[in-house]
Amino acid sequence: MTKVLLTGGSGFIAAHILDQLLNKGHQVITTVRTEEKAKPIREAYKDKGDQLEVVAVGDIAKENAFDEVVKKPGIEVVMHTASPFHFKWTDAQTELIDPALVGTTGILKAIKRSAPTVKRVIVTSSFASVLDEAHLSDASHTFTEQSWNPVTIDQLHSSPATAYRLSKTLAEKAAWDFVAREKPNFDLATICPPVVFGPVVHHLASLESINTSNERVVSLVSGGWNKGIPATGPITVWVDVRDTALAHVRAMEREDAGGKRHLTIGGRFKNRDIAEVAWRRFADLGDKLPERDVEGGGAPSASENFRYNNDETTRVLGMKWTGLDESIGDLIVSLKEHGI
Repeated sequence: MTKVLLTGGSGFIAAHILDQLLNKGHQVITTVRTEEKAKPIREAYKDKGDQLEVVAVGDIAKENAFDEVVKKPGIEVVMHTASPFHFKWTDAQTELIDPALVGTTGILKAIKRSAPTVKRVIVTSSFASVLDEAHLSDASHTFTEQSWNPVTIDQLHSSPATAYRLSKTLAEKAAWDFVAREKPNFDLATICPPVVFGPVVHHLASLESINTSNERVVSLVSGGWNKGIPATGPITVWVDVRDTALAHVRAMEREDAGGKRHLTIGGRFKNRDIAEVAWRRFADLGDKLPERDVEGGGAPSASENFRYNNDETTRVLGMKWTGLDESIGDLIVSLKEHGI
């Protein structure tokens, strides 16, 4: 049994990490921003007793947000998932960059200062910190675990997507720089997922609060694609949320996972593939789904899209990637449970 501190416990990916950690018998302290977010987690796992503690830490963009929680005795592994992923902001600096950057460096400083028993920190990064926007349509370019997004702070206001990618890139680079510079008592591993699909396990206040990646599927099953399926866009790689969570757990369990970036890509997709799953498996949704002859939903061809190679991640973490049919199917089932 390992004692784990998991930040951002109410998040889409973190909820699955929490589920897997508890089911494996690990002891978990998880943080959320508010008591309101803490209550449904406590309720969902009330049978776990003192195996789980849920702590409200407030705004993670404040430098000292994690100072007290890391002092809890015996923490061996920290999984830092708390970072915003959305395009619904008005000020990118304060709503994206600061929480991502200060949240990451703040917790690393707190661990080094106050948590000598921590041996590994796992940070949830993103394919956003791997990709290069200039090569998304370049079939001769292959992204790997060694690839870094060259985006810089002067591109902050280029587009919402660029601002988000900048936040993830700066945060992950800051984490690696901290470990190299400070040589703390722990090593670092980062997990870099692209678009993340899969079932919702955590309490949702509303369907509007669902994670950004799954929003397209909510739109599909709510009639939003009935007049045409949106183009997929240049990011055609995806992963199931349960695989993403398992990658975090394996990064904790496997000694050789430390000191590495892990590129958790399960495969490629286009929006029409998602619609095909719904048509094939959820005829009961009726006119909420588009007609089969509706246009759209394509993606760049192989000659117009980047390549990727994450063989190292698959090998080191021992991953077997979930297929799109299972992931989207399980997601739609979970959405129906939330009232679609």
